[in-house]
This record gives sequence, C-alpha cells and structure tokens, in this order.
Amino acid sequence: MSKAEAFRESIETGYQCKGDFIPMGAAMLDGQALTGAHVKVPLKTLNRHGLIAGATGTGKTKSLQVLAENLSDRGIPVLLMDLKGDLSGLAQPSPGHPKIDERMAQIGLDFEPKAFPVEILSLSEQDGVKLRATVSEFGPVLLSRILDLSETQEGIVAVVFKYCDDNKLPLLDLKDFKKVLQYATGEGKKEFQEAYGRISTSSTGTILRKIIELEQQGAELFFGEKSFDVNDLTRITPEGRGYINILRLTDIQDRPKMFSTFMLSLLAEIYATFPEQGDSDRPELVLFIDEAHLIFKEASKALLDQIESIVKLIRSKGIGLFFVTQNPTDVPDEVLAQLGLKVQHALRAFTARDRKAIKLTAQNYPISEFYDTAEVLTSLGIGEALVSALDEKGRPTPLAATLMRAPMSRMDVLTEAELKTLIQGSALIPKYSEAVDRESAYEILNEKIEKAEAEAEREKAREAKSSRTSATRRTSTRRSRGQDPLVKVLTSATFIRGVLGVLKKVIR
Repeated sequence: MSKAEAFRESIETGYQCKGDFIPMGAAMLDGQALTGAHVKVPLKTLNRHGLIAGATGTGKTKSLQVLAENLSDRGIPVLLMDLKGDLSGLAQPSPGHPKIDERMAQIGLDFEPKAFPVEILSLSEQDGVKLRATVSEFGPVLLSRILDLSETQEGIVAVVFKYCDDNKLPLLDLKDFKKVLQYATGEGKKEFQEAYGRISTSSTGTILRKIIELEQQGAELFFGEKSFDVNDLTRITPEGRGYINILRLTDIQDRPKMFSTFMLSLLAEIYATFPEQGDSDRPELVLFIDEAHLIFKEASKALLDQIESIVKLIRSKGIGLFFVTQNPTDVPDEVLAQLGLKVQHALRAFTARDRKAIKLTAQNYPISEFYDTAEVLTSLGIGEALVSALDEKGRPTPLAATLMRAPMSRMDVLTEAELKTLIQGSALIPKYSEAVDRESAYEILNEKIEKAEAEAEREKAREAKSSRTSATRRTSTRRSRGQDPLVKVLTSATFIRGVLGVLKKVIR
C-alpha cells in the first residue's frame, strides 16, 4: 500500500460518522488535496468545545463562517462575537468566484451560495438588539471576581447584596450598587453596623474605584434593564434554520474588562437557565468568541478559575464554546485541554519567539506518521488548516492537513444600507430597544436619606423652639422671684399710703 493510499484509509476510517456531521474540507498530503477524503466533524461532539487559531490573514474567520453556516442549516443557533466587524456578510449569499468553484471541485463538494438568518446584537451605542443585565443577575461572587476583589472586599459585596435582599432594594445598574456602598459607610453606617457588623471605609473606597474603572470601559451601558433573555439566542426560523446572532464588538475591542465581564455573565446566565442535555446528538447553542486572547489578557486568577469551571460544566447543557485567536498559547492550558476540535491555520516563524511558539503549538496535536507538524504549520497556505477533532465515541481523530471548504455566504461585510435594512427587520429590536430605569436602590435610598434629613431638620426646629420656650419660662420665674426695683418702690409707696390712711382714720 502506498503512502497516499495508507493516508486516505486512515482519514476515511478515522473520520467515519454514522450520525450527522459537518464536512470541513478534504485531507491533504504533500500539499495536494485528496478529492473525496473528507474531514468531518460529528455534530454530537460540537458541545466539546473547540479552537480556531492562526496568523492574521490565514483564514480563521472563513473557518468560523463555514462552521456557523452549517450549524444554522442543521437548525442549531449560533452566537458570534465579532470584534473586527467582518462577519455580517453571513446575511447575504456568496457572489461566487472561479477560484471557489475550483476549490470545491478539488474537495469534492457541491457549492450552493445562500444567505443565512442573522440577528445583529450590540453591547454599546451601535445599532442592534441591546444586550443588558442587572447587577442582581450577576450576583456577589461573579461581580467580585470581575472586579478582582480581596476576600475582605468580597465579604462586603456579599453584605451589600444581603442588605438589598432583606430590604427589597432592586440592584439594577452600577449607580444602585455604588449608592448602597456609600450609604453603608455614610448615612446608614449605624444601621449596617447593628445588622451586619462594621464595614471598612477604605475597603468600600477600593470597591468604588474598581467600579469606576469598569464604568470607564462602558459597563454602564450594559448594566440595567431590560435584561436580555438568553432563550432569545436559540430562535429557529419557520424553515427550521438556526439564527446566527452576531454581536458587534468593534467599539469595545480596546476594553478587555468590559468584554470579559459580558462574556462571563452571559455564560453564567446560560448555564443557570438552560436545562441539562446529557449526551445528546446535537448541541443546543454554539458560541464563537473571536479575538479570545482579550478575555484572558487581564484576567485575574479567580477570573481564570471561573472561566475554566464554566468551560468544563457548560457542555452538559448542550453548549459548545469555540475560541478564535492567533495562537493557541493565548488560551490557558487548563482551558485548552477542554477543547475537542482544533482548527489550526498557518503560523509564521519570523522571530525566535515565533519558532518557540510553533514548537509548543505542534505539541497540542496528535502525533502523525504522515506529517512533521511543526513544519506543516509554517507551510500551510490561505484557507488550509491542520484539523484534529473527536469522533462520535469521543476519541481524537487522525491529524489532517485540510483544504478548507469555502463559505456559502458573502466573504465580506454588509453595506450600511444592507445593515440598516437587516436591523429594521429584526423582531427583537422592539423588545429590547428601550432602556428602563425603574425605581431601584438608588432612588429608594435617596428618598430614605431625604426623609431622614427632613425629619432631622424638623427635630432640630422642635428642639430650637423648645429651647426658646424654656428660656422664656426661666426668665418669667426669675422675675417672679426677684421684683424689679421700680415695682418694689411703687409697691412700698402704696403700702405706706395705705397704712397712713388707716392711722389717720384711727386718730380721728
């Protein structure tokens, strides 16, 4: 058996699928695609998470696009976090091209240009369905980890949440949370101390500064109502196609704390909301996190632990997570170990550091008798990738250099007019477009403080009035005990005249 025959057999055996699957492309050997030797990803393994990596311009976005398209066609909704703003073209069909026809012929797959159902979401002031969450929905643990607080500070945050629960104070946005913190060490200091113990002013000051830092990254636009219902991410069209939800993040890519805050809250909400799926044949929802290094760039140890826990646990809810980044080393080893599908595009060895990274990357893939993995990583062309997946029994498939299939949708962004039309046709815009600022902790505490101040003013006025009355009485008492000299003189004269009058009468 020749090397090519042995390779084809290993691919056809290793990538067999009895259930539904997504064909990624054709396996390559010595730079040539083997027509019909398809590299397949079983649908049931896509909740085992994945990685799409590679240098800029090597085809990561197109691989993401192919996976999203095929999931949508199979009735599986998708959420794409689009930091570069280059995924909106999914809403329009590919215009086609001779090079696309040539590639698909090499692979041995048909090419059908088509548009996909797309919903545009936004975390900021950009147009789209607004995604918001309340501070209460975050909870004290997640909020503390996002703010990177000490154990003592975490305890204060927990007390604030407990106080708000006990006193029915809604914590909706950051101004609510800040107001309660200020109240705890100000007007409400005695109330807090009696019920929950003493709260350090220096600790609350540190927490406030970290909240302000979060606000400076745009978090005030995210915290509030109306809260986004994560079930709206799982919508299916009447034709049975899953919606591709594109979250536009082009204006917050330089604000990693805001990005990681949103992502963690979303994953926590999904985990809390979605039912257990067990070992199902298909995922319920698949999330693609582009520029994933931004999540881990400034993450604290506590935050990384939280991410690792969610990655491990969320697959039981039928949720698949795919991290898209330039180099696998951008992703912590604990998270990388949980990723079943790896699509590795070319890496460039321009520096000694690059060469070291390539060697480390090669060690993340199964050993192949057909490839020198480190060498292949630097020789892959645009739209080619090393693929390692899990088969239907959860075993790693043979490593395959793959000529990736082309997207069926447009490989470019929508025009402004097309984007506006798409957003105007959204069924979710009316539901989430208006920000709601109902009475919450901020307003309730302000009213409480105003009432207390007004009562204090009235008490002060009563005390002042009481003081004046007491002073008047004391003056009257003093006058009654010691008469005025003039009164004394008049009184004495009257007495003398009376006595003399009596004497005169007696003498007569």
